Amino acid sequence: MSLDRSRCLELDASDPLAAMRDRFVLPEGVVYLDGNSLGALPVGVAERLQRTIRDEWGIMLIRSWNEADWASLPRRVGDRVAKLIGAPPGCVVVCESTSINLYKATMGAAALRPERGHILTDSGNFPTDMYVMRGVAAHHGLDLVVVEPGAVESAIGEDTAVVALTQVDYRTGRRHDMHRLTRLAHDAGAIAVWDLAHSAGAFPVALGDCDVDLAVGCGYKYLNGGPGAPAFVYVAPRLLPRMSNPITGWFGHARPFDFSLEFDPAPGIDRLRVGTPHVLSLAALDEALDAFEDVDLVELRRKSERLTGLFIELVANRLGAQFELITPIDPAHRGSHVSLRHDHAYAVIQALIDRGVIGDFRAPDVARFGFAPLYTRFVDVWDAVATMADVMSTAAWKRPEFHVRKAVT
Repeated sequence: MSLDRSRCLELDASDPLAAMRDRFVLPEGVVYLDGNSLGALPVGVAERLQRTIRDEWGIMLIRSWNEADWASLPRRVGDRVAKLIGAPPGCVVVCESTSINLYKATMGAAALRPERGHILTDSGNFPTDMYVMRGVAAHHGLDLVVVEPGAVESAIGEDTAVVALTQVDYRTGRRHDMHRLTRLAHDAGAIAVWDLAHSAGAFPVALGDCDVDLAVGCGYKYLNGGPGAPAFVYVAPRLLPRMSNPITGWFGHARPFDFSLEFDPAPGIDRLRVGTPHVLSLAALDEALDAFEDVDLVELRRKSERLTGLFIELVANRLGAQFELITPIDPAHRGSHVSLRHDHAYAVIQALIDRGVIGDFRAPDVARFGFAPLYTRFVDVWDAVATMADVMSTAAWKRPEFHVRKAVT
């Protein structure tokens, strides 16, 4: 296929998901390739928040806990997320942050295997996941075993209590085989916990079909729930009756408004709740999920593979050996972002942002580009790589201001 900008415009014209872009607020003159860090703003969210603030909080006041059903938002939004991750209704709740939910999940999982000696993860896992798991391991008197991503399979053994992995590596985009690794964990008698931060909303996830035990994920990346959007936690139906929440807060109680001094866990997924729901953030995420209502997730994945594949091909053609591709070539083994290694990746990203192409940087030397299939176009990929080629050929990235590290990278 001859690759040029007109061909990318043709791909956009025939894209069955092209109309989905209209569901988002995207500034003119910007190519946004960072939806894997913060999703774009869906068009209905601002009005939903205004309505929630103006009518429900402003006029109905405290009556909204009942009349607007604020109290059940975590479970109702959880059921909407469940559709995107292959989970049955009643097994997902949206609450707190990914880190807190991972703590709940791994603490509960380890408690189900008290006779085992270690938690297994891989060196590509997100640092906060590592921090949480070290604390969980210390609490239970377990070791945290960290292996290279490709060595996870051989490291699962009879002393493994929990296999805790992120499906898509936040840095490289490498994608684990969830079905196979979950089966191997179960064959060894271990519990499988998955972090879906870079999965949910980017491609179909099959928690039920893979027989996953527990999973967590965030609401602000591909789900577009906004900065700091609440996270979700999933518990397989077969484990719910035995699953304990290490943070026994009042909204995890079977009857929170009885105000009993004894904790009696809620019978279902509500037992994973802790404190008062974050109503405004939940309302934003609830509205954001409307963007997925009639989307074919198989088609979503197909477009993700085509976008990332096009980017990889164009970078190879136009930038040659200036960058090292660290994302798998095989689409079956990658998520929806592509990462390139460069000694001055931070400055390169800053130079691109200055020209309206927004990616991000991950220490120490990774330039990362996310492709959210609902709103990223094929022509965006072309324009991004064209801008990269110009930044590199003119050495624009060498400008001193692009080397000054900002607080958030």
